[in-house]
Amino acid sequence: MLTVGISNEMAREVTKENTAAALGSGMLEVFATPAMIALMEETCMKSVQPHLEEGCGTVGTGLSVHHVSATPVGMHVRCVSKLVEVDGRKLVFDIQAFDDAGLIGQGMHERFIIENEKFFQKTQKKLDR
Repeated sequence: MLTVGISNEMAREVTKENTAAALGSGMLEVFATPAMIALMEETCMKSVQPHLEEGCGTVGTGLSVHHVSATPVGMHVRCVSKLVEVDGRKLVFDIQAFDDAGLIGQGMHERFIIENEKFFQKTQKKLDR
């Protein structure tokens, strides 16, 4: 059962592969904003997946994030998510990311609960157009 307060934490090492230079979001070898966002979404998704009915999942539908500090290659980034609102199928998370020196990013993330097969079939119909 989904309840407010469900939380999760995940970590990732900053490598050349997840830098702004490698992902095309900047020119420097620092942890890329898209990589931070992907870590944030994954942390939220994995926090609620065990609480969903079989055959269900979640999809990200909204994100408001501030990347407030750069992280160099070799450091680790840790993301913490907390479910702060459950409104039917809509889930809202508070998210924060830290490196070894402190806060690097924070924001809110919205996800919706979906039936995986139904969602996939609906998406596949776009190919028929």
